[in-house]
Amino acid sequence: MSIEQLAETAQALVAPGKGIIAIDESTATIGKRFAAVGIDNTEANRRAYRELLLTTPKLSEHISGAILYDETIRQSTADGVPFAKYMAGHGILPGIKVDKGTVALAGYPGELVTEGLDGLRERLQEYYRLGARFAKWRAVITIGEDIPTGTCIDVNAHALARYAALCQEQGLVPVVEPEVLMDGEHDIETCYEVTEAVLRSLFGSLYDQNVLLEGTILKASMVVSGKDCPEQADVQEVAESTLMCLKTTVPAILPGIVFLSGGQPDEAATAHLDAMNRLGPNPWTLSFSYGRAMQQAALQLWARDMKNNVRKAQDAVYARARANGQAALGKWQGD
Repeated sequence: MSIEQLAETAQALVAPGKGIIAIDESTATIGKRFAAVGIDNTEANRRAYRELLLTTPKLSEHISGAILYDETIRQSTADGVPFAKYMAGHGILPGIKVDKGTVALAGYPGELVTEGLDGLRERLQEYYRLGARFAKWRAVITIGEDIPTGTCIDVNAHALARYAALCQEQGLVPVVEPEVLMDGEHDIETCYEVTEAVLRSLFGSLYDQNVLLEGTILKASMVVSGKDCPEQADVQEVAESTLMCLKTTVPAILPGIVFLSGGQPDEAATAHLDAMNRLGPNPWTLSFSYGRAMQQAALQLWARDMKNNVRKAQDAVYARARANGQAALGKWQGD
């Protein structure tokens, strides 16, 4: 795929007022979400739930792409249409999560590194054949006593860049996700410092490995107070700090930045995105790639009556998509 096509796909992912829905939870993770609402973690239930999300009427008005899990990209609707084909026919780009999850970083207690580079080229070739047009890889950075270390930041940035280069070689737009976790008692200033260091390292690695930034999307965590910090920064401070951090580190040629919700309550994730867009204009499009913040309300509705509540659950998905789509334009009016 040419540079032009990669850039075109990247631009389509951050089209005005549209964002990405993340439904790429591993079987274990979706199992935890299902258990919380009393649903059995079977393949049939996972397929039915993902179909509910992907076939939400008018979803493409506010959703440009969906990140799938390996199992999901191989599944089909109840009518036998492969999900990737259904999505492409309804104006939603199919994406795929390709990392193999995090493991302990040897020699660095309390820190993690993401695995999945072995055999990645071949897996990407298969995913492209299955219909994927973008991919995602998540690195995890924990803030704690004396962490993160520079080593942890750099090895994760290096892996993200290797993954991104392999994606572009196979015609897939890489979504690079260096998530700075909200867990902890740290204040917003600490989160800012760590996020800045992470993004500097990431863009240094992307540059070193000849990744074309015009065909790349950054999936970023917001600069927020730690979950257990006694003083929580308000919406305006989060928006201003996050934008300042991004403007200091992210090249303007990048087409767009999509934010992860990272465990924020649904409405907070929307309010923060809206505030950032109201502070614009910004060098890049700022949009969303939310998982839990797009699905939580729908999952609870569906769990109450899996047979009869499909439409109600889809209405909840659409409502979240619409609210976040408005926030991506800085025009959200509150729920």
